[in-house]
Amino acid sequence: MENMNLNKHISGQFSAELDDIRNRVLTMGGLVERQLEESLNALSALDAELAQKVIAGDHQVNGMEVAIDEECARIIAKRQPAASDLRLIISITKTITDLERIGDACVRIAKTALDKRLKNQKPLLVSIENMGRHATRMLHATLDALARMDAEVALELHKEDSKLDREYEGIIRQLMTYMMEDPRAIPEVLDVLWAARAVERVGDRCQNICEYIIYYVKGKDVRHTSYEEMEKDLNL
Repeated sequence: MENMNLNKHISGQFSAELDDIRNRVLTMGGLVERQLEESLNALSALDAELAQKVIAGDHQVNGMEVAIDEECARIIAKRQPAASDLRLIISITKTITDLERIGDACVRIAKTALDKRLKNQKPLLVSIENMGRHATRMLHATLDALARMDAEVALELHKEDSKLDREYEGIIRQLMTYMMEDPRAIPEVLDVLWAARAVERVGDRCQNICEYIIYYVKGKDVRHTSYEEMEKDLNL
């Protein structure tokens, strides 16, 4: 009877540790989502103060990644998880890396805003506002799918990145036109290019997180797999 109670206690502790680490990942995701919104707002308004806030806040995102990663390592060493519990921890360690990279993209956007503001330059030659809103919605939906570990929604979001890619390609075509018409516009074109590329990478990171959700729920690694193959293999 004592062994049964001990095993139940240990199992309860382990479940609490897994719940805690999931909550910490979602907290990190919420912070990154706010970083993205604020960096895009800073770029739109050329708000130096808001841009500085985003840049300064990146250390918190980095710190959360390190702390969660260390906790995952501790759980693996102490609990030796198997099956779905191990898949959850693996998915979390990969997810926090992509969230941290989204944080880096936010810093790049904020630095573009800060640089243009300090140089008293006008807003971007080509607006990336629509693309930014699209990326923000995609990140929010991805974090929601992560909270619910919803593989079906994750699969739908996975193909959403192709739409963001098309928006990025459209911006590139506009920039090429500006460069051909006036080579003096190249510095301004580069400003748009760096910011748009950072936003495009947010979509790529969201797509990665969707793959980790599917891996956890279905136990299948779908990286480097087409959407059609995923749909067929997973019966979603």
